[in-house]
Amino acid sequence: MTPKKTTKRRVKDSVFVDLFSDVSYVFQLYRDLHPEDLEAQVRDIDVRTIRSTFVNTLYNDLGFVVNGKLVLLLEAQSVWDPNLPLRMLFYLSDTYKRYIDEKGGNLHSRRRLKLPKAELYVVYTGGKKVPKAVTFKETYFEIAGSLDLEIKVLKVVDVATIYGQYIGLCKVYDEQRKIYGDGEECAKETIRICIEKGYLVPYLKARKTEVISMLEELFDEELLRERQLREEKRPSLKKGRKQGLVRGIKKGIEQGIER
Repeated sequence: MTPKKTTKRRVKDSVFVDLFSDVSYVFQLYRDLHPEDLEAQVRDIDVRTIRSTFVNTLYNDLGFVVNGKLVLLLEAQSVWDPNLPLRMLFYLSDTYKRYIDEKGGNLHSRRRLKLPKAELYVVYTGGKKVPKAVTFKETYFEIAGSLDLEIKVLKVVDVATIYGQYIGLCKVYDEQRKIYGDGEECAKETIRICIEKGYLVPYLKARKTEVISMLEELFDEELLRERQLREEKRPSLKKGRKQGLVRGIKKGIEQGIER
C-alpha cells in the first residue's frame, strides 16, 4: 500500500502566487480593477511584490506599480485575518521605502518626494461574511485617530474578472475537498469543473500538472490557522470555567448564609 503523501506548506506557494507570476495575468487584473484606463499596456506593469526566503519575515502575495501612478498590494486568504490592516500598513511602508531607494530619493530632502498612489485590496475566498472594505482606524482605534488606510475586499465569484475566477476556483476546490479529501482526484475534478465554468481556463490548461500539486496544498494554511485558534481558545476556556466555578461556589455560600 502506497503511503499517503503528506502536504507541506511552502512559503506562499499557492495558485494565486503562481498565476500572477505571469505579468500578462497581472495586467488583466489591473484592467479588471481599472477598466477606464485604456492607455495602460503590459509593458507598463512594474511588479514589486515583497519576496522573502525566510518564513517569519515580511512578504505579500502581489504588489505592482502602473506607470508610476498606482500601487496595488494584494493578499489572498481563505481565513479572515482581523489584523490584515496592520499587515497592509507594513507592506505599504516597505514597498514605499524600496521604491524611494530605487529612485534615489532622500527622506531628508527639502523637496517633497513623488510617490505612486496606493490602492489596497485583499482577495477573500472563505465563507465567512466579511465587509466590502476595512479601515485601519475602525479596526484598531474605533474611528478616532489620525492614521488610516482602507483595504477593499474582493470576495465575489465572477467569471468576468480574473480575481473573481480565482475565487470561483477556490470555492469549487473547497466543495470537492469535502467529497474527495485532499487528494489528486479532488484536484483533477476541481480543474475539470473550473474549465467547464470558465474559471482561469488558459492558465489551468497550460499548468495542469503544477496546479494539481498546488491545489493539494491550497488549504493547508487554513487548517493550521484553525488548529492554532483552537489552541489559543483552550486557555481562555479553562480560565472561564474556573471563574464560573468560583462564582457558583461563592453564590451558593452566600445563599446558604442568607437562609
